[in-house]
Parts: sequence; structure tokens; C-alpha cells
Amino acid sequence: MSTKDGPGPRPSPAPDTAGPPAIATSKGPFQAGPVGPPAEGSYLGAWVRPERLTESGRVSAMTTWEETLGRRMAIVNTYRRFDENFINASDRSFTDRGTTLMLSWAGGDTRLVTMGRYDDLIRERARELKAFGRPVLMRYRWEMDRPNLRAQMWSGADYIAAWRHVRAIFTAEGATNASWVWCPTAEGFTGGYAPEFYPGDDVVDWTCVDVYAGSKYGSMSTLLRPFLEFCAEHPTKPVMIGEFGVARTWGSEQRASWLHDASATFKANPQIRAVLYFESDPTDNKGPTQQFQVSNDPVVLSAFRSSLAQDAYYTPMPLTPATKRKRQK
Repeated sequence: MSTKDGPGPRPSPAPDTAGPPAIATSKGPFQAGPVGPPAEGSYLGAWVRPERLTESGRVSAMTTWEETLGRRMAIVNTYRRFDENFINASDRSFTDRGTTLMLSWAGGDTRLVTMGRYDDLIRERARELKAFGRPVLMRYRWEMDRPNLRAQMWSGADYIAAWRHVRAIFTAEGATNASWVWCPTAEGFTGGYAPEFYPGDDVVDWTCVDVYAGSKYGSMSTLLRPFLEFCAEHPTKPVMIGEFGVARTWGSEQRASWLHDASATFKANPQIRAVLYFESDPTDNKGPTQQFQVSNDPVVLSAFRSSLAQDAYYTPMPLTPATKRKRQK
């Protein structure tokens, strides 16, 4: 998740009565790797921050979230440091029931990566993923365009070289069960600097963005426009909203309206095939401009349920043969 710098809360603009624009309208066919998009509609997923970052805490937090919504998430997002093992017991519990895992992997200094400094570590992670065997989404060094990561990323060209180096190692190790998700920030597209980090259609499976109404307010349709214009230029790539959230500072009614606009925007742009909410009030981001949890606000939760969780447009993940066998036992 990226923090949103800028001035404090301000009144929101008048709602767009014309509805959100249709920009990324490709319906495929898509080249998405082992985790393909739904035939119609969009997957719905989330990161749900547990009270305690333990295995049981993760499972409990997601279970409570899903019970509150009355449905399962198609995709569960999880975060990993560069040197941290990929798959743990809670991840297996999610995938055993048919949920797809998204690994948001932090990566390392791009120039050290391409120099080969971390090749042994990368090979170890690739072998772990291959042994896991199930299709996953690999969101390698998401939000690489954030200004506070520039010293580690160096430049767009350096990031691209590192991405290609890492993916080549995974391919060489036979870890081909990942779809690679490229995911900058919405601010990076508004500012025009995110596209320079794009590694290329041949090594990206899903295009992605993280988008928040945090310390600055904007409707989803407004915030996404520059990114969707980029996506329209890459019509063979399904689109994912890797993280999205609306901050507590905007009040219950405005947050509810924002979520309704978000769903309408997703539907108006059918290239969007997966959306993941950031259900968290991060402890390292103080104050209501960085608190995105909806489950503790009845008005906002009701809007999330009606506009997303209980809308048939947001389709379940199809079960794999292995998962079907497990359910039959």
C-alpha cells in the first residue's frame, strides 16, 4: 500500500451523473498465464489485516471478513519480504478450499538483482513455488514507482532489467505456475512516470494498479482514468486493481458513494477482471486519511456488500480438479 501525501480533507466534487467512462473495453482474448481471468465479470479479493500477524490470525481475519460479506474471496493477497519464504500454512488453507493466492513480493535493489547478487535466493524461491504447484499471482515489487522507492529501483530501465532477470530465473527453474502481475500506483499514471517501469507484454501477464482515496479525494472513475488509458493500449492483458480503498476521513456517506462509483467503474471497463480491497487500518499509517477498513462502519459495509460482495458480476474462482477432489473427500 502507498501512503498518499498531500493536503488534508477537502470537499468532494459533485457526482458524475453521466456515469463512469468506458476506456479499457477489451474483452480478450487475454494472455494471462496460468491464472486466467473469468470469462465474464471480475474476481473479488482482498487483503485483510489480522489483529495478530500469525498463521491462525490470518485465517481467522479472512474467515470473519468472508462471513461478514456472505461470500468467499476469489483471491487472497499476502505480502512477502524479498528474503521471506513464499508459502506457509495459512496460504495452503486458502488454496485448499479453491482460493487463488497473490504473492506481493518486495524484491530487492534492482542493480544488485541484475548483477546476480541474489540469484541463489531467487532460485530458492522459484523452486519453492514450483514445488507448491498451484497457480498463483506473482506481484513482483508492486508500487515500484513510489518516490520513496526510487533509491532502490534506480530507474525504469533498471526495474525492467531486474523484472526480466527474476522471471528468467523462475522460467529456468521450471516455476511456470505463476502469472506475473505488474502493479504501479494510480498516482504514477496521473504523474506520467509509471509507464516507464513497464517490462513489456511478453513478460507481464496482468496489468495492475493500486488506487486510494486517502488524503486526497477523487472518485474511482477519476483516479483510474490515466491507468485505464494505458491499459487500452495493451488489450491482450487483463487488468487487476491490486489494492483499493477509501479512507475513513471522508465520512460514511461519501465512502459509501465512492464504493458504488468504484463498482460502476469496474463494470464500465470490462478489461478489469480482478479487484482486491485493502481491508486494513495500518498501524504504521496514523490517522483517518490512511484507515481503509469498512467492516467496522455499518453504512460503508452495507455499500460494499450491495455494490461488490453480493453482486453476481463478481464471480467466484473456478475450482481446479485438485480442489474438487479435496472437497469430495
